[in-house]
Amino acid sequence: MVWEGWVTGFRDRTAIAGVGYTPFSKNSGVSTLTLAVRAIMAALDDAGLSVDDVDALATHRVGDSVPPWAVAPALGVPEVSWYLDQFGGGSVSHAVVGQAAMAVAAGVADTVVCYRAINARSEFRMGGTGRGAAPVFDAQYQAPYGYFAPPQQFAMFTRAHMNAYGTTHEHLGRIAVAQRANAVKNARALKRDPITLDDYLASRWIAEPLRLLDCCLETDGACALVVTSRERARDLRRPPVLVSAAAWGGGDSMFSGTGTDFTVTEAARLAPRLYAMAGVGPRDIDVAELYDCFTYSVLVQLEDYGFCAKGEGGPYAASGAIALDGELPVNTHGGFLSEGYVHGINHIAEAVAQLRGTAGDRQVPGAEVALSTAQPGYVLAGTSALILRSDT
Repeated sequence: MVWEGWVTGFRDRTAIAGVGYTPFSKNSGVSTLTLAVRAIMAALDDAGLSVDDVDALATHRVGDSVPPWAVAPALGVPEVSWYLDQFGGGSVSHAVVGQAAMAVAAGVADTVVCYRAINARSEFRMGGTGRGAAPVFDAQYQAPYGYFAPPQQFAMFTRAHMNAYGTTHEHLGRIAVAQRANAVKNARALKRDPITLDDYLASRWIAEPLRLLDCCLETDGACALVVTSRERARDLRRPPVLVSAAAWGGGDSMFSGTGTDFTVTEAARLAPRLYAMAGVGPRDIDVAELYDCFTYSVLVQLEDYGFCAKGEGGPYAASGAIALDGELPVNTHGGFLSEGYVHGINHIAEAVAQLRGTAGDRQVPGAEVALSTAQPGYVLAGTSALILRSDT
């Protein structure tokens, strides 16, 4: 079968060899292009490479962005043999790295730098400030009713889960509190003051049932990753982190599709394919970086990636299982809720740090296999995810 050939031909053939960040802030004071270049240069330095080694660039976009054809000349890359500028929000964030790994495995590129740069607080805000509806066909069904900002959308899905399974505000709050505890140990995080469940419950409403502390941070910043072959990565500066599986797909839009159960996301359909590609299951995952645009997206992915049964995401999170010392440490950097929101890619970078063993005070002992995920498919009709493995 074609599928079986793809699994055996792709698994662990490529690696993430470098990671780079800019500082995260509410006002970077520089252009999105400058952010991208700075993060890319930091990632190349981390890998022990130079601009002359780069032959491919990849990013995704919705809202603020800068395309590869602008980044390449700014970097001084002499020639780009392959590039990706994929339209889509957080749902496609991990597909970018997956496609970069596929290009390397196919011999189309040798060294791909994946990046995301955004001034998403000081300029083009995700919530809609200063812009019209995004060029997505589903917008026609939402914008006339003033129903377009992400908190509005996720509030409805959260309420559906509450109605179906008795999920509570306290369940959501435990996710916010656990992730803030991780951010306290992360010098890069924008929010490092500890919070309690009472602090969470006292935070103001954004779109009921979501409070301020349910929502990710609007952030200026950039992050970049260097993807190359396993063999080459082994000769570079840092321990390679292998790309064991990369999956993306979808098709059933929540706004104009045929689905009726809004408590199940596209991640539930993608997860079996992802695990099969890596040859692992949920119990083999040592650390999970789950896309946390809102606390609810963490809760529903705990279910849809098989860490607990449908409807049990709230009690599972509240049990302490997702804490740094729990059975499944989740969003060990603080996530988008507390570290900063770089539209998906900083989750992958954190997974790399955990598998390298370089996460400092937030290091998960013995971490060897990590799951990192994109937005699970609520707003865009698709999702993507990676399983990464230490090269041991």
